[in-house]
Amino acid sequence: MVRTESKRLALASVRAAQSCLAPIVKRTPLEYHAGLSEKYHARIWLKREDLQIVRSYKLRGAYYRMSKLTAEERMRGIVCASAGNHAQGVAFACRHLEIEGKIFMPVPTPGQKVAKVRHFGQERVQIELVGDTYDQAGAAARAYAESEGSVYIHPFDDLDVMAGQGTVGLEILEDLAETPDWVFMPVGGGGLSAGVGSVMRALAPKAQVVGVEPAGAAAMVAAFKAGEVVALQAFDTFVDGAAVAKAGEKTFEICKEVLDHLVTVPEGLVCAQILKLYNEDAIVAEPAGVLSLAALEQFKDEIRNRTVVCVLSGGNNDIMRMEEIKERAMLFQQLKHYFLIRFPQRAGALRDFLAQVLGPTDDISHFEYTKKTNRESGPALVGIEVLSRADFEALIARMDAHQVDYQWLNDNPTLFQMLV
Repeated sequence: MVRTESKRLALASVRAAQSCLAPIVKRTPLEYHAGLSEKYHARIWLKREDLQIVRSYKLRGAYYRMSKLTAEERMRGIVCASAGNHAQGVAFACRHLEIEGKIFMPVPTPGQKVAKVRHFGQERVQIELVGDTYDQAGAAARAYAESEGSVYIHPFDDLDVMAGQGTVGLEILEDLAETPDWVFMPVGGGGLSAGVGSVMRALAPKAQVVGVEPAGAAAMVAAFKAGEVVALQAFDTFVDGAAVAKAGEKTFEICKEVLDHLVTVPEGLVCAQILKLYNEDAIVAEPAGVLSLAALEQFKDEIRNRTVVCVLSGGNNDIMRMEEIKERAMLFQQLKHYFLIRFPQRAGALRDFLAQVLGPTDDISHFEYTKKTNRESGPALVGIEVLSRADFEALIARMDAHQVDYQWLNDNPTLFQMLV
């Protein structure tokens, strides 16, 4: 029998990171969630990394990695690339360790995250907005680091960064009165799952460790399927904290060993979970932050009567995104529907539609003629919100009964993306 060498992080390295970080990072609370526990008939706890100093766990890995720089490396300065959370951790470390830093961020990064990077780094950091994705910003950052001789601080594919993130796992085990049966956490590049997963394998080997990726940017899933790290040719950047084209080489090897399950959740479900947390618990979470909660439904039978920990990884959400979040959530829940409707060319046609076709609780949330000139001869783009799927079925039945000339767009991706 050939024995293979373990790839997971040494527990000693995570404990060393914990000692270093103790006076710096916030020991975030582990909170029992009564609502989720009742829904899933389980004991569900949330590790609230959204309450970290920089509102995500990323401070842990960034600060620990930078604390180990030599005096000569500190003089050269650092460079990093990030969609926001790693950048904030690096900026915080730059200011507190008195290191000059240059931070590359994708152009679509939410303004709230850019502003926070400036706030945490102050005069110690410079920000460059480059490219449309983290990977494009990362390429620019690496090129700059090589040309200037600066130290590149990777957001996930670095053993010290992983050790810092692994301290989340130590805190979970130290603060929980019992050993967890299940641990859910988000996966982007894999730093958090590699670190926490290594801790669980060492100290709670019977715990089922679940990594969760957004369906539109499942880089680690692609690597697992291929048996090696591969680049996604296209991916959805909506869950910006977990949207990367490639998982890390080192994190991939560790995650293969420490993850019991690796699953994906649709972005629409992520949005619904964000709104649910906000409306019911007054918790402001970012898309990547709720990936772990969004995956619970897939394991509802397995986690019944079990102790479950979900890492709520971040709370850096720009309020300007809430309309998009609501839209995606309603489309996923089939509570919002778009139609192309060609109204009869006669007076009162729209009024008849409102009175005879629209249900008592249906609401028109969008109305736009598709032609800018002679618009009465062209169809109208109409968005309708309903309270339930049954209401939608009744709406369609009335449209058919009144011979409305319509085309439903939700199941037509090409037309939907063109018009909505």
